Formats: sequence, C-alpha cells, structure tokens
Amino acid sequence: MDRNEDERGGAIPTEEGALLEEVEIEEYAKKNHRPPRAKRYVIRIDKVKFTVHVSHMTGRELLKLAGKTPPENYSISQKLHGGHVKPIGLDQDVDFTCQGVERFMTLPLDQTEG
Repeated sequence: MDRNEDERGGAIPTEEGALLEEVEIEEYAKKNHRPPRAKRYVIRIDKVKFTVHVSHMTGRELLKLAGKTPPENYSISQKLHGGHVKPIGLDQDVDFTCQGVERFMTLPLDQTEG
C-alpha cells in the first residue's frame, strides 16, 4: 500500500495505483512532496483556485482557464517550491503531479502603440 498525506498532513492509506478524489497541488508543494494521482486537481492561477479533471495542461489551456484571452497577449509562469519561477510556453505541457509545482502567475504582455 502507498501512503499519501491529506491536507492536514495525516497519512491516507491507498492501494497502489488508486486515485484520490481531489488533490490541492499547492499544499503538497509547500511540503515539497510530490502530489499523488487524483481524479481532480486544485490549482491556483494568480489568486484564483480552479479544479481541473486532468493531470496536465498547456500554458495556453491554463491561460484560457484563467480567462486570459487571447492567450498570445499573456505570459504564464509557475512558482515552484523554494520561490523559483519558471516561464511556461503557450504549447508547453505542465504536469501537476511533478514535485514542487506550487501555483501559476500570469502577466499581460506589453502592448506597443502601432
């Protein structure tokens, strides 16, 4: 049996390969733990939490989820455990089950007058 932690840090016994119902990735990243596999993942983009039913998304999909459209007008980056920030390309895949992925931040790209 694998042992996973719940949000309070307590152990949840699960059968190997079993999916948890929902995992908040930020809680695992703060503890520097790899999130377990789940049916749903709670991710934070800027200050808003979103629940998604997939374990990975592209930068473009994350921006659309956050209402940042068109995505080409925004940049997105992921904040990792320890404060590191890593830019995400529009077509780059982000895996929510990787250790250290804490949250996502967006910025509008500079608009120049033409």
